[in-house]
Amino acid sequence: MTDTVVSSARKEIVIGFERPFVLIGERINPTGRKVLAREMKTGNFKRVESDAVAQVQAGARMLDINAGIPLADEPAILAKSIQLVQSITDVPLCIDSSIVAALESGLSVYQGKALVNSVTGEEERLETVLPLVAKHEAAVVAISNDETGISEDPNVRFKVAKKIVERAADYGIPVADVVIDPLVMPIGAMGSAGRQVFSLVRWIREELKCNTTCGASNISFGLPNRNGINGAFLSMATGAGMTSAITNPLHPEVVQSIRAADVLMGHDKDCAGWIRAYREPPPAHLAEAATGGGRRGRRRRRAVG
Repeated sequence: MTDTVVSSARKEIVIGFERPFVLIGERINPTGRKVLAREMKTGNFKRVESDAVAQVQAGARMLDINAGIPLADEPAILAKSIQLVQSITDVPLCIDSSIVAALESGLSVYQGKALVNSVTGEEERLETVLPLVAKHEAAVVAISNDETGISEDPNVRFKVAKKIVERAADYGIPVADVVIDPLVMPIGAMGSAGRQVFSLVRWIREELKCNTTCGASNISFGLPNRNGINGAFLSMATGAGMTSAITNPLHPEVVQSIRAADVLMGHDKDCAGWIRAYREPPPAHLAEAATGGGRRGRRRRRAVG
């Protein structure tokens, strides 16, 4: 089965069909976050730092880093963000930009094997991003759209994914280093969006042998109680064979759904991860007795005379 290996300077993560689901934290992204965008643009990275630490503590196994700020020096800000995050966490990073110069800047300072987010089926994008991915021996997210836009037809999206995999091979990038994003459409606008993604994930896994990812929160766009939908979607996507997703780990119900899916898929050996996360602590009086606490657990010190 296909394993996609990514790493930081100190830690290796494997995305794979028989592996625990890889949650990629989405928070370090100024899109829609005006305060974060303003801070990053002016060289204030305190929020980047706190978001990185909080996401890892909440369960993210990788972090997505995006610095797409209008009228800002995106290559410089992205490189600075990557260096900062790598100095305070040990998780691998997903370097996220639509600007090739920014991707190149980020990869030039990255320590380890990064995941590049992303390449599409557009010819210009294939010809500029894939050589960069090959040069830095990175892995890449392949998004299933091209010059014609995002098709509502899953057959078209599969063909685009296949085209990217084949073109990546031309540059010496193995199948294992291509992670397909089949594109998640809002379920409120397209009632078949969930079923389409589940079908595509199975198809990609069986025919292309590629791992998959997505921007999971897209599924619930415009609806109330988004985290309830996102959590259910991620559980079902895991059951269909999806192996990673970019989402917000600061929502406990979403993380819990991912952990539960790992248990039910047999990817959490002996349910050890679930038990560590959710085992209730013993009552205080029992914990005290077990550690020899309390007056009865203490030995009297012999007087020295």
